[in-house]
Amino acid sequence: MVHSFPNGLISANNVLDAGDVLVIGAGLAGLFTALKLAPAHVTVLANAPIGVGAASAWAQGGIAAAIGPGDTPDEHAADTIAAGAGLVEPKIAHLIADEASDRILDLIELAVPFDRDVAGKLQFGREGAHGRNRIVRVQGDRAGAAIMEALRAAVLAAPSIHVMSGVTAHTLAISEGRVVGVFAPNWAEPGKPPLLIRARNVVLATGGTGALYNVTTNPPEALGEGVAMAARAGAVIADAEFLQFHPTAIDIGRDPAPLASEALRGEGAFLVDEAGSRFMEDIHPMGDLAPRDIVARAIHTMRTSGHKTYLDARTSIGAKFPDAFPTVYAACQSAGIDPVTDLIPVAPAAHYHMGGIATNENGRTSLSGLWACGEVTSSGAHGANRLASNSLLEAVVFAARVAQDINGSTATRTTPLPIASQAIGPADQILNSKIAQRLRWIMATHVGVVRSAASLNSALSEIAVLKAEAAQSPGAEATFVNLFTMAQLITQSALAREESRGGHYREDFPEPREAFAKRTFVTLAGDSIIPAAKLETTHA
Repeated sequence: MVHSFPNGLISANNVLDAGDVLVIGAGLAGLFTALKLAPAHVTVLANAPIGVGAASAWAQGGIAAAIGPGDTPDEHAADTIAAGAGLVEPKIAHLIADEASDRILDLIELAVPFDRDVAGKLQFGREGAHGRNRIVRVQGDRAGAAIMEALRAAVLAAPSIHVMSGVTAHTLAISEGRVVGVFAPNWAEPGKPPLLIRARNVVLATGGTGALYNVTTNPPEALGEGVAMAARAGAVIADAEFLQFHPTAIDIGRDPAPLASEALRGEGAFLVDEAGSRFMEDIHPMGDLAPRDIVARAIHTMRTSGHKTYLDARTSIGAKFPDAFPTVYAACQSAGIDPVTDLIPVAPAAHYHMGGIATNENGRTSLSGLWACGEVTSSGAHGANRLASNSLLEAVVFAARVAQDINGSTATRTTPLPIASQAIGPADQILNSKIAQRLRWIMATHVGVVRSAASLNSALSEIAVLKAEAAQSPGAEATFVNLFTMAQLITQSALAREESRGGHYREDFPEPREAFAKRTFVTLAGDSIIPAAKLETTHA
């Protein structure tokens, strides 16, 4: 049987030839990679219309780049290394800081309307743990949305790029030890074998993991499935225990929670309790601009002690709010809050995964034929705690490097794979299912801002029960295998790290320990993780 796809590509016998490069994911990292690969033929898989389901589009703060007066890439790298709590790879920190200026120029050429002063010069904001004003923004809090709008227009206009929307990758296809494509559910014929989408080179750019938690700032698609797919195929996974909880999600009972950008605190907003008392000044020398893990734990402690927590922007921003931060303003207004005159209720929420597929400086993974970039990876740029606004920067820097590496590769596709026989359930049934909702509660309750051996073991026990339940329902075990895999990677890695560092806090081991002053590298062995060597990839 032959299936026709919207981009004109043809699938015969459930096999689709995607050409030179298959990019899985249509966020910033995926689309920027596709553009940088031109004129190579690229197929982009998007599980939603491009730009809609991407966490990149939700990013408010901006892009960190040491391109302002008096600033230097070395200073930016130093701030990145300091924020990462001893686990940042210095080489990678300097790499992203050094290449920031070129990537900002790329985005300007794509017509991203960065904020400028009356003289036309770029304006720079400041965020937590940065020593200087170096955040390039769009309309205060619209950087992610504006960048994605520009990339979407460029991708749709690029003759070398084909976009397949509504396609959800599920399992990497391996042939003769090399990644040769991906299996995706066959929506045209439910219950039939999945499609095999084949390509000479494969790039994973599927984003983060925050939606595995029931309090998150991430879109529903951010379930960590890219990391899980790679792990199930044997890839080395790094630093899975390190998840960043944003301190100031707007606490109005929504899933996902809207975000009150850190840029608000950069402009002078501050945290208070229900009595109006500021509490960060007694906790860290940088006060409200302390690293995110410290601020998130402080808010978590206040809330678990019975206090309420708010962000006060009434004096620092006040009447400027609607124009200076329109996204945050609209979110507040939708909940009946006027941030010009009212306090903004805030709480920590799962926001960014520092862990992911281990990659080298060119975005190569430990699997031949597979590259990765963006939040799905652990490149060594973030260590135990990502510095604010380094996420979009890392995405574009490594997207460009992946494209350059692939363009210089002589890799060719090997023997075609046989078609798998197991069907996979529809994507829109996953997140809203009872199994997924229970899993999200387990992760938020037991593997959240504060952890312990007891809580982590409880999580593993409850996940095992969920897996057993899924095994009793036809097709459910295959449908949820990536979610279970990701949850176990995070939880088992957190249990193995018997210390507190950055985004990983153990109340039973509340201090850093020298024995753990190193990154985590693991692979899957059944349902367990085993140590792996630090990634040094040289394959094509």
